[in-house]
Amino acid sequence: MPAYFKPQGSIRKAPHSPSRDRTRQRIKFSDERVCKSHLLNCCPHDILSGTRMDLGECLKVHDLALRADYEIASKQQDFFFELDAMDHLKSFIADCDRRTDIAKKRLADTQEEISAEVAAKAERVHELNEEIGKLLAKAEQLGAEGNVEESQKVMDEVEKTRICKREAEEIYRSSMPASSFQQQKLRVCEVCSAYLGLHDNDRRLADHFGGKLHLGFIEIREKLDELKKPK
Repeated sequence: MPAYFKPQGSIRKAPHSPSRDRTRQRIKFSDERVCKSHLLNCCPHDILSGTRMDLGECLKVHDLALRADYEIASKQQDFFFELDAMDHLKSFIADCDRRTDIAKKRLADTQEEISAEVAAKAERVHELNEEIGKLLAKAEQLGAEGNVEESQKVMDEVEKTRICKREAEEIYRSSMPASSFQQQKLRVCEVCSAYLGLHDNDRRLADHFGGKLHLGFIEIREKLDELKKPK
């Protein structure tokens, strides 16, 4: 198990101990006890803090002063900490993807089996749900930033997508019995492994795609992709 992670179930953050504080005072950013992902501002323990997947405190040292020291020093010398951070994020994402695969299998075992044709129609509704959720989250963000005109343009896109979704739902509805259509068809989010429902309303979609958990996983995955690129 990577040194960054606590065993499952130990997610409550532990208070800083005096001995750990003393350790921070006497170590340098290059010390092996320091979290290199933290120095590069991409540690999942920081990014997912306060979400339902809060990992608790990282077992390695996090200190903003050490990050500042590293940022200054790295302008003069390459410490290759990107390799440590990349290994860390690879391990974390691999674990998340395993959970996603397990969740998909669980759904396949428990949900009513449907034909490939019907499944494709349901998938289309899910795709439009995802598009609506992302657009709503974007519109809310633009509105919060005071960019009302751009926010309204995005909401216009939302309305067009809602029309497409209603049409897709009708196609899906007509392909199966009413009793089966009413059952909540779930899907696993490929980004953060959360469950999404076929009949989720706009508020639920916006909360998911604009939420800290989903956006945090996007940030982690994008940072990993960035670290993989040759310099």
